[in-house]
Amino acid sequence: MKAVVLDLDGTLVDSTFQHALTWHRAFAQHGLAMEAWRAHRAIGMGSDMLVPGLAGEEWAKEHGEAAADTESALFRELIANVKPLPGARAFLEAMKDRGHPTVLSSSCNQADLDVYLELLGARDLLDDWTTSDDVERTKPAPDVVQVALKKLGKPAKDAVMIGDSVYDIEAAHKAGLPAIGLLTGGFGAQELRDVGAEHIYENLLELLADIDSTPLK
Repeated sequence: MKAVVLDLDGTLVDSTFQHALTWHRAFAQHGLAMEAWRAHRAIGMGSDMLVPGLAGEEWAKEHGEAAADTESALFRELIANVKPLPGARAFLEAMKDRGHPTVLSSSCNQADLDVYLELLGARDLLDDWTTSDDVERTKPAPDVVQVALKKLGKPAKDAVMIGDSVYDIEAAHKAGLPAIGLLTGGFGAQELRDVGAEHIYENLLELLADIDSTPLK
């Protein structure tokens, strides 16, 4: 069975807009006015990519680490409001029942991951997961996808990536995986297609209903 490399924020849990808000506030606390919509467009990247992408390399060198720490603290104040996205638990159960090795490919920190694993009741449904400690570069670099595959002991040709952002799809293609895009992170269907998503679904429930038309059949 194909291995499933599964994004977390915006794919399994509805946290994209909380992160957009907390990044907007974090930049402001460090003296940089950043429109919330710009912050939203960058969600899906880790702070190592997001901060220079939005604020520039020079600002990132001076303030990036502190801004990332601020964002993490602000997000922890909101994480109790994060809920599973439609079909998240059902999809994980289906992958387990069908025999697909499944790994979370995320650069979130361990504390946030622990909250999400409890929220989803997912520890026994997953084969493994990644965190920010596993990689030096986050999406759209392929590192976190490659680490996820290594944890499963699977080559890219035997796996499929599922994610909600253009950065998920770009990382998958750089790692040599086909990718399925979801609309749950706020990116449009055409945007996801333009970076290489082979199939687009509104959410995991819709994907599950059509799974025999995807590389996961």
